[in-house]
Amino acid sequence: MILLRSIVFVIWFYATMAVWGLAYMPLVAMGREKYIWHAMRGWGKATLWGLRWICGVRISIEGLEHLPQGAALIASKHQATLDTVLPAQFVTEPVFVVKQELIGMPIFGFYMKYGMIPIDRDAHAKALKDMLRAARIVIAKGRQIVIYPEGTRQDLGAAPDYKPGIAALYKDLGLPVTPIALNTGLVWPPSGIMRRPGHVTIKVLPPIPPGLPRADFMRTLEDMIESESQALLPPDKRHSVAP
Repeated sequence: MILLRSIVFVIWFYATMAVWGLAYMPLVAMGREKYIWHAMRGWGKATLWGLRWICGVRISIEGLEHLPQGAALIASKHQATLDTVLPAQFVTEPVFVVKQELIGMPIFGFYMKYGMIPIDRDAHAKALKDMLRAARIVIAKGRQIVIYPEGTRQDLGAAPDYKPGIAALYKDLGLPVTPIALNTGLVWPPSGIMRRPGHVTIKVLPPIPPGLPRADFMRTLEDMIESESQALLPPDKRHSVAP
């Protein structure tokens, strides 16, 4: 039964992406940027509806009082594709740092190209410079940058692997960083089509103030996200986050 429901949900997920994506594509192509987030929010609501009524997944969002207003940096744990859909439900105009290869995807890639910050991870130093340049433009418009410091989806038991991109943004932009912990991997694994019933939580944590030395910032960010994400897991799924 779980497999059948998962297949139905995957069909629903991509079908609704096509509906919402195609509906707003002409407006976005004409430069009306606000419709990027109209499309994202509409598709996100459809995704949450499908998760609830097809797969039996409930979602809670905690810590909204910690959300920044205006230009901001948000750093999130990344366990599932769901993590890239949800922020548009509670962040006003999220701009995601994404892998450049996503631009090649039908419909979804269009929005990544027009509204997000794509980076070529193989370009190394150039990718970092391009990301910082694009981030300054986004922040100047008063928007919120969402970045996944580990760069890719991680299994529940995977050891943390935080990349330096978030530290570069933190130093260059001089902004606080708001961490997000989550446990979406309990219902939506990094790969495959299985979507398991359950209750998952996305938790917005207090911001890390600007100006910390790089090593202190990275240690604080990792400790906050990992400890809170682990606390959201059942005991048998947790691993040690001790240094």
